[in-house]
Amino acid sequence: MYSVTNPASGQLIEEVANSTEEEVRAAIGQVYDAYPEWRQRSVGERAAIVARAADLFDQRAHELAQIMTLEMGKRVNEGLGEVGIVVDIFRYYAEHGPALLADEPLDIKGGQAVITKGPIGALLGIMPWNFPCYQVARFVAPNLVLGNTILLKHASICPRSARAIEEILHTAGVPEDVYVNTFASSRQIPGILADPRIAGVSLTGSEQAGISVAAEAGKNLKKTVLELGGSDPLVILDTDDLDETVNATATARMRNCGQSCNAPKRMIVLADLYDEYVDRLTKRITEYYVPGDPADPATKLPPLASTAAADEVAGQVAKAIEQGATLRAGGRRITPGAYLEATVLTDVTPEMDAYYEEIFGPVVIVFKASGEDDAIRLANDTPFGLGASVWGTDPDRNRRVADRIDAGMVYLNRAGGSQADLPFGGIKRSGLGRELGPAGIEEFMNKKSIRLS
Repeated sequence: MYSVTNPASGQLIEEVANSTEEEVRAAIGQVYDAYPEWRQRSVGERAAIVARAADLFDQRAHELAQIMTLEMGKRVNEGLGEVGIVVDIFRYYAEHGPALLADEPLDIKGGQAVITKGPIGALLGIMPWNFPCYQVARFVAPNLVLGNTILLKHASICPRSARAIEEILHTAGVPEDVYVNTFASSRQIPGILADPRIAGVSLTGSEQAGISVAAEAGKNLKKTVLELGGSDPLVILDTDDLDETVNATATARMRNCGQSCNAPKRMIVLADLYDEYVDRLTKRITEYYVPGDPADPATKLPPLASTAAADEVAGQVAKAIEQGATLRAGGRRITPGAYLEATVLTDVTPEMDAYYEEIFGPVVIVFKASGEDDAIRLANDTPFGLGASVWGTDPDRNRRVADRIDAGMVYLNRAGGSQADLPFGGIKRSGLGRELGPAGIEEFMNKKSIRLS
């Protein structure tokens, strides 16, 4: 069952029945049958439709932000910011898609060849709740321009976002059979992936969801892109303004109530700054990030997306403390609703669960590093490899450290975030493949070699 439950109050707003097996099979048939005609349209025509979608997302930004606030508790200002990125993504692929799909001449021994860039078929997208519009956009926009068709399964707490996105795309001119929303259940995913009419799958979600989908996709030889969890390190080497660094790094961690895959979750601070950083960070977290109504623009800390999510994070914090971590601030579950105080933990060691697991909520863990090499060791001592950031005053040193960190993305003197023209993705247990930028249109692309002579 899909449902909308206000995480600020716990009130059930709406329930939506799952799609039946017959409805799911019909939806697969729709996107499969629509593929031949959609791929034959010119790239320019498909790009023009995607450009119109960008305009419609922009026009409906406030409505979409309000839906996100109701469904998963996102602060209204952050919801508007998310739609802004969505608009950028659709406009990027509308503008750059035709050039990215141009034939590539290739000189070969004894002749000439060309590499053409085309679609592969009907795709399944499995989307999460933490960024209900952005996650969909980075999968959908490039693939619509490329010429693939899309069956979209959104998160079970985001049916209104799912409906609104589908309506916007159809209004923009995407044929109804080219983009189809399904309210399929997770139990129906293996059957969809086993269907030969589906050519590939993109999932953004948890590590366990990625393992399950990858296993089914591999068994059925389906192309797969996975954007999974992260426990991103944020390395502070030095600073000439500690207060600014504290505020910026706290903002990066607390964005979206800490529910971002590529948020910095482990602050690694060199020893000479550590005590002062922890003291000022604790003060900032305690005084600034006060729980409140996500619909109120003044609120800095909204609820988590659901009571289940809040209970899980509170349990992780409690276990860390039980295993010997030091609680510097927060940690208290607040009801009614899905609230958790912003939390700071220190003295977390490899013997504790919190050292290696992802904590998906408003929790900061701070580590002390004896020096540059120790900071890099701590940064890489994780099963994840999504993003990372390095903070310092020496650009050469920052770059040297960045080169030694095992991650798909490293930011210097900034953390997390996303933009349309910059590839996004990770290594290790953070997933497979890339989205956004030039790389984002290539994952479900048939790079066909044609020998001309």
